[in-house]
Amino acid sequence: MIKDKKDYLRRVDEACGYIRSELGSFGIPDVLIVLGSGLGPLSDYCDIVKSIPYSDIPSFPISTAPGHEGLLIAGSLSGSKVLMMKGRFHYYEGYEMEEVTFYVRVMGRLGVKTILLTNAAGGIDTETDIPYLVAIEDHISFNCEPVLRGPNIEEFGTRFPDQTFVYNREYLDVLTKCAEDLGISLRRGIYAYSKGPQYETPAEIRALKLMGASCVGMSTVPEAIAASHMGMKVVCFSCVTNMAAGLSGRKLSEQEVIDNAGKASKQSCDLAAEFIKRITG
Repeated sequence: MIKDKKDYLRRVDEACGYIRSELGSFGIPDVLIVLGSGLGPLSDYCDIVKSIPYSDIPSFPISTAPGHEGLLIAGSLSGSKVLMMKGRFHYYEGYEMEEVTFYVRVMGRLGVKTILLTNAAGGIDTETDIPYLVAIEDHISFNCEPVLRGPNIEEFGTRFPDQTFVYNREYLDVLTKCAEDLGISLRRGIYAYSKGPQYETPAEIRALKLMGASCVGMSTVPEAIAASHMGMKVVCFSCVTNMAAGLSGRKLSEQEVIDNAGKASKQSCDLAAEFIKRITG
């Protein structure tokens, strides 16, 4: 919870100033892509101008999750300027929500207009072979610590932001058309947030299924809430890397997530690159 909003805003602006100085004449792109599991190779599609370690950015957390390198990348993707977050921050790592979403606040203050969130998730739909991709049209945040709890920072947004359209409907349609044209199977669904780091229990998955969830994971929702609070356009897709607890008849493992994210990596990267091309072209 943010206790001192003046200090928090000061730290956000300090980080903004550092990033601006590092990017120089390249400027601040309109689009940020958060590279979830399996999306790391998207940076290879990019003509990189600058890579900034998170450890160099004032007040930035350090990502400790496996496979999250901790780099802010600036470059050109599909002919358009973009920023990429190669690594994100999770509540389960021990960070508070204001730290998990700190980078979103920084990007919003820098003037980033659109954020493409990606992640690996557990599947609740048993009718499709693993791995597969899901375009997120809504989320369930009941298990999420309140992202906006505490004094509201008016420079970020209103005290009580509407959550009817967190995920931009126009961009959701663009993402769907991209997948169709690329021959990539892409479902639409609802993402349920779980605090982690333990996987969900079979009983929790049964409850989430009754609530309409399509997949479940330990990221994305706090960032989507913070981004929508700041008026950013949010679009998201998940790579379902494993069946959720109780649905496959076997225990879940981190290695299964990593392996299946890798199998879907090319499709995920192709989809993200095509999406950026269409919204910025």
